[in-house]
Amino acid sequence: MAVAEPSEEVALARDLVAGKPEAFDRFVHVFRSKIFQYSLMVCGHYEDAEEVAQDTLLKVFEKFDQLREPERVRPWVFRIARNACFMKRRKSVFAPTQELSLDELMPAAAQDGGQRKLEIADWSALPEDEALRAEVHRVVHEALGELPEIYKTVLLLRDIEGLSTLETAEVLGVSEEVVKTRLHRARLAIRQKLDWYLRSAQPN
Repeated sequence: MAVAEPSEEVALARDLVAGKPEAFDRFVHVFRSKIFQYSLMVCGHYEDAEEVAQDTLLKVFEKFDQLREPERVRPWVFRIARNACFMKRRKSVFAPTQELSLDELMPAAAQDGGQRKLEIADWSALPEDEALRAEVHRVVHEALGELPEIYKTVLLLRDIEGLSTLETAEVLGVSEEVVKTRLHRARLAIRQKLDWYLRSAQPN
């Protein structure tokens, strides 16, 4: 399936604001899978993600007359999705009883001549075999799922959905500096998980 360019998303938003009914199906086609994947990672369960995707699209069309800047449609849609995820997690039977602390996922440090340094595996050992690469992808996906929500959301919006730092800040209602800090820590946590996998996979 072809991925919609930001310009196409903006054009669709303008058509919907203008009241063109033919834009409805295309808008759903472009955004539903994005919303679902985002919701699945945040909510953590397929049924919850399905409901959030439906609720988000419904609210989007209910509130489309409130979209003042069609060129900001992507952060606007994900802000609605984030709120829907938050409400779903509060009452879902699938909501986790607790989340891992980010400190549990951060890269380990070792003493070296009185200084601390990150212990990073040799990433040149990343396997060439496609099956092993798929396993690496699984490890990264698992690590993403374990992140506390405030870090997971930043990583999803910035690195997977491709929102800018400013757009991510708008979605989350925080400053750009907060986004940068959370993104940095989230990426380190993912790197640590992959680092552990690579070390364990290397022959002794």
